[in-house]
Amino acid sequence: MHRSPEPFLLQPLLQRREHHSFRELRLPGQLVDFCSNDYLGLARSAALQEKIRELQQERPVSHGSTGSRLLAGNYQWINDVEADLAAFHQADAALIYNSGYDANLGLFSCVPQKGDTVVYDQLVHASIRDGMRLSNAQTFSFRHNDMEDLRKKINNAGGNCFVAVESVYSMDGDMAPLQAIVSLCEEYGAHLIVDEAHATGVVGPKGAGLVQALGLEDACFARVHTFGKAVGCHGAVVLGSATLRDYLINFSRSLIYTTALPPSAIAAIQASYSLFPYMDEAREQLSALVRHFRTGVQSLTLLPGDTPVQGVLTKGNEHTRTIAAMLQSAGLDVRAILHPTVPKGEERLRIVLHSFNTMEETDLLIKVLLH
Repeated sequence: MHRSPEPFLLQPLLQRREHHSFRELRLPGQLVDFCSNDYLGLARSAALQEKIRELQQERPVSHGSTGSRLLAGNYQWINDVEADLAAFHQADAALIYNSGYDANLGLFSCVPQKGDTVVYDQLVHASIRDGMRLSNAQTFSFRHNDMEDLRKKINNAGGNCFVAVESVYSMDGDMAPLQAIVSLCEEYGAHLIVDEAHATGVVGPKGAGLVQALGLEDACFARVHTFGKAVGCHGAVVLGSATLRDYLINFSRSLIYTTALPPSAIAAIQASYSLFPYMDEAREQLSALVRHFRTGVQSLTLLPGDTPVQGVLTKGNEHTRTIAAMLQSAGLDVRAILHPTVPKGEERLRIVLHSFNTMEETDLLIKVLLH
């Protein structure tokens, strides 16, 4: 059966093509991975698969949970892992969500109320923005990592004020000045929410994240750690007080109205948390690659940051696509980040380094970029 194209869908798609910003799903192929968020290689790790099998032999395993957490989808294993996550991340309580998107959507849509204010870094993830849109709170952005602008926005906030930041920014690869942000939040009585998605597994002792590296656990109203990046599996957790956990169970729609993660997914989370805290050598290798890469391409326009996410500004969707295609022709999987994902004029190559990348692969990457 062939249906005629719907004109109201075709027009915006044609505009995307004209602006060189049309998105397509692609398979990774056999290229060297410089684009995935698998920073420690756990998603491809035989050690992780073996640990999952061990855990699945100890407990009944299902690939379906048969319902939401509030109906048939709750079980002892998920409760136990939440307790383990709270202990590891030095929080009072933890609540697992099906993804980082679901966690941010559920948290920001139900906690801030009418009359409250959310002040957010202008570069926070789309999931935070979508959650805020579903809330009844007023929202204001502040210039990226600009403490004077943050102070101004907090000072003008009404009701309960929530400050939303990422510890490591996914498109720029730089870190939030968390100590300065905490000082402002304490001065004005604001509630700090930190998304640790791109810090989990990579930043700080045992890869516990930037908040714990700085000893700021008690200064956060909530933290979000996601498992689809360095942790190498799927899902996310919101960390906070026991009261926050109870509140989310009662009011967070992305938790209440979705089927819970199955035991097979919980096994993967538990398995990864038994491995990545002890992968210091992999984190050291990753840091060495980042230093080597930045030294090699210092003549290019690099975004600041010493994390695995390295941004090379290229400007213009068509130009950025051309350079990405050249890298892919050389066997290197580097993706173009285009407007409207980033502001016009800030188009870039988002290069992600991993502990499994070699110095030789990184040298080839540098050579092609400088060509």
